[in-house]
Amino acid sequence: MSEGAALIVGAGDATGGAIARRFAREGFRVCVTRRELARLADLVTSIEAEGGIVHPFGSDARDEEAVVSLFAQIEQDIGPLEVVVFNIGANVRFPIRDTTARVYRKVWEMAAFAGFLVGREAARVMVPRGHGTILFTGATASLRGREGFAAFSGAKHALRALAKSMARELGPVGIHVAHPVIDGAIDTAWIKENFPERYALKDSEGILDPQAIAEAYWQLHSQPRSAWTHELDLRPWSETW
Repeated sequence: MSEGAALIVGAGDATGGAIARRFAREGFRVCVTRRELARLADLVTSIEAEGGIVHPFGSDARDEEAVVSLFAQIEQDIGPLEVVVFNIGANVRFPIRDTTARVYRKVWEMAAFAGFLVGREAARVMVPRGHGTILFTGATASLRGREGFAAFSGAKHALRALAKSMARELGPVGIHVAHPVIDGAIDTAWIKENFPERYALKDSEGILDPQAIAEAYWQLHSQPRSAWTHELDLRPWSETW
């Protein structure tokens, strides 16, 4: 069993949860966060049922003091952080004329500013040890804007720039920073309810399987430093791009 810890910030019911389970199977002491602690109950139960070690935290990644405290608690009470995954989405759609300052700011705080806080604290604990993996979940909006997604695209572009800047700064001191781009619909309850025609492609593997995404995250962490990937894109075979 690994003596290290893996932190998944934004461990939802699909991608984040699948990543947490994947690293738990490898023996990591998995730390998972959502703003509402109670919403982690099912994930905790599933990881423990598989024999994994999991520590749930109710934490707002937009709150600097809360993020600093979270990292300090994990390092002191659970183990040294070997892997940190930032997986907060904030995908909302508003026509530009209906996008209020409050909406834009909130989306930026969730998808960009929170990523900065998490990435900074990860660097602070990993750099003295000379190793570690930091993964930022990207999206189609990380690469191109689209009508109705000015706020989301702006935030995801900012997160991508953060990841690239951190990779160039931290790679030479042994920290692997990567930005997986998830380009396509994911097998989630939200997709099932809002896009039933896309969800119907599930049986033909025409939408992204969270467990397959999690496997790619594990592979990124497992790469030898002589051949690190910074950015990769994941999409189902049927996706038009």
